[in-house]
Amino acid sequence: MQNFGPAISKYGVENHGIKNPNTVYWNLSTSMLYEQIIRRREGAIVHLGPICVSTGDHTGRSPNDKFTVKEPTSEQNIWWGKVNRPIEQDKFDSLLRRMIAYTQNRDIFVFDGYVGTDERYRMPIRIITEYAWHNMFARNMFVRELDHEKLHNHVPEFTVIDMPRFHSEPEFDGTNSQTFILVDFSKRLVLIGGSEYAGEIKKSIFTAMNYYLPRRGVLSMHCSANYGQDQDDVALFFGLSGTGKTTLSNDTARTLIGDDEHGWSDVGVFNFEGGCYAKVIRLDPQGEPEIYETTRRFGTILENVIYNSDTRHIDLDDGSLTQNTRSSYPITHIANADPDGIGGHPKNVLFLTADAFGVLPPISRLTKAQAMYHFLSGYTAKVAGTERGVTEPQPNFSACFGAPFMPLHPGEYAKLLGEKIDKHDAKVWLVNTGWTGGPHGVGSRMKLAYTRRMVTAVLNGELNDVETEIEPFFGLQIPKHLEGVPDEVLNPRNTWADRTAYDVQAQKLVGMFVENFKQFAAGVTQDIKDAAPKGVDAPNGA
Repeated sequence: MQNFGPAISKYGVENHGIKNPNTVYWNLSTSMLYEQIIRRREGAIVHLGPICVSTGDHTGRSPNDKFTVKEPTSEQNIWWGKVNRPIEQDKFDSLLRRMIAYTQNRDIFVFDGYVGTDERYRMPIRIITEYAWHNMFARNMFVRELDHEKLHNHVPEFTVIDMPRFHSEPEFDGTNSQTFILVDFSKRLVLIGGSEYAGEIKKSIFTAMNYYLPRRGVLSMHCSANYGQDQDDVALFFGLSGTGKTTLSNDTARTLIGDDEHGWSDVGVFNFEGGCYAKVIRLDPQGEPEIYETTRRFGTILENVIYNSDTRHIDLDDGSLTQNTRSSYPITHIANADPDGIGGHPKNVLFLTADAFGVLPPISRLTKAQAMYHFLSGYTAKVAGTERGVTEPQPNFSACFGAPFMPLHPGEYAKLLGEKIDKHDAKVWLVNTGWTGGPHGVGSRMKLAYTRRMVTAVLNGELNDVETEIEPFFGLQIPKHLEGVPDEVLNPRNTWADRTAYDVQAQKLVGMFVENFKQFAAGVTQDIKDAAPKGVDAPNGA
């Protein structure tokens, strides 16, 4: 075994059971990782300097392959079910032994750093990877430690071992397939195998924070965040993939705190990460210039982006490998980002949804009870063609806008959110970045310029006291007028050519919400139950 790198930790890999690897590469710089990636033919350098890689068969997360060890220290805390599925301790231990054996005589890469920019709550982590580019991904996404002396003395409190070419044996290991993401909270360890999709690393660490922080009174959140003229003017943007978290939080008039994962403590909001992970399919250089520029920078990793093999120019419009093309980059690639990743308490909380049914209004204000209802619902929609067999819009309810990463009961996160909204008098809004004028295939996607104008109006207080009307199906408060947005756009029913068809579609979506919420009904207060959408007769004028 040989150790190599600028900052080799005294807490060696033998502490993880790894005994006979070939070379252990410790905390390599970005430039050194570039050299390793090219030498190992893991990726290619494309025009203006990014690294372009392919993730093979797995171009997104594998939620059906994620399991949590059922063990005494955490068993009573986990919300077991479709999201948090159990695996026995002996199955985990068996896979761990074989994965450790797999590392013998192989080169491995180690990243030591932190998750969390607030030193009171951040956690020292270690990411051990088979691929150099996965290690560079970790270096991009987590909080770096630049002091070599501290790296020499680094002792992780949570570790991920990531070996994409190592596969499980489902019949023997109790996994769903040869791919696995296994979490053991007693060992503070995650094992990843059979998938080259780097997002599994990021979300495994997020899962850990979602387990530990709420028990310390900190709300862990799947959201982006930014602030205005000062750090006390914070806005949060909750939403599932594709709803606009990254796009809307990257605002030249505001400072970015982070684009995906945050904590809300008694002091304020802090970023979990040191980088961003943006979808880049059909990225618009005019509409999203800050993110677009990151695709032209040294240090960026482009996942599954097609490029010309002769010129090395990328084609962001080409989704032939996947619609989930991604860019991983350090947050310092965003000119107006705060590298410290810390802000005050939020004044505004925005729930983003991409409603492919064309029913929800583009902007509406929520009562506290409605906020709890929609937070627990975590609604967005899948559009036709995004997955095999999806031929019409399908609802996608994900509690807390991030159920796959939430080990605890959603009610625990909702309770913390409600307490913080109350204490800090935060206003809550629902923003539909999806379809208007009809469902997907009939209507059109809400114009980004309109959505930006509405979000700006929320953040500068324009919508605090405007005249509103109550939308009849969901009981949402819709502004009647906003300069820069046509009045008819504000009320989705007015954008449909056939308003009776809108009413039918709205009733259908109401039923989906009600059916989904049954799983939470026993554990919420009456006011939250009363905030549920109601089926109504067609309004006058249909």
